[in-house]
Amino acid sequence: MGFSDILKKSFVQATTESMSRGDAIAALMAACLIAVYIFFIYRMMTRKAFYNKNFNISLVALALITTAIILSIQSSVVISLGMVGALSIVRFRTAVKEPMDLVFLFWSISIGIICGAGLFEIAIFVSLLITAAVLALDHFPSTKAPMILVVDSSDLDGEKQIMETVEKYSAHSKVKARNMDAENLNMVIEVRVKEGAECVREISRISGVKNVSMVSQEGEVTF
Repeated sequence: MGFSDILKKSFVQATTESMSRGDAIAALMAACLIAVYIFFIYRMMTRKAFYNKNFNISLVALALITTAIILSIQSSVVISLGMVGALSIVRFRTAVKEPMDLVFLFWSISIGIICGAGLFEIAIFVSLLITAAVLALDHFPSTKAPMILVVDSSDLDGEKQIMETVEKYSAHSKVKARNMDAENLNMVIEVRVKEGAECVREISRISGVKNVSMVSQEGEVTF
């Protein structure tokens, strides 16, 4: 038997220190328990936003599938190469809109990899650390989003009086849009007010003002 035959045989039969059947079951059980923990954390974190139950269930399944793949790869080099070829065909085209969904997605995959490697203590510690960091930063106070004030007036020269009233209640105000035709004036103003009801009430008393509305602004906050 030549050197090339020995090298070929050792490559085909090469394995890492494979887990026993009991260790593999323990890895899958650990991944399942931590994935269920991620399931409840995701449900708690998205209670104020849009909750996608199917996505949350997929986090649990993803952790188990990843663990099974890692366990299979450890058994043989040939299986690992076949697994790489099979996974290279998969194309994920579903867009992840929420950044936190992406965090939970990588968290679930990471738990599957770590548990598949048999490092259960690291998986538990990382999960607890991520939970503490996410919850702490979620309760960290942030700047209050500004309000959007919309004013419709039949007085084309009424902008000065409207802005004087707005500035009396808001330390920060900015005209975002100004539309005017032959008979009407429409203004969209960004304001930061504590007494929004009083501000709207006083503006509505201005001569020529036909309609006043104040709505909250969704999206990123400008510091």
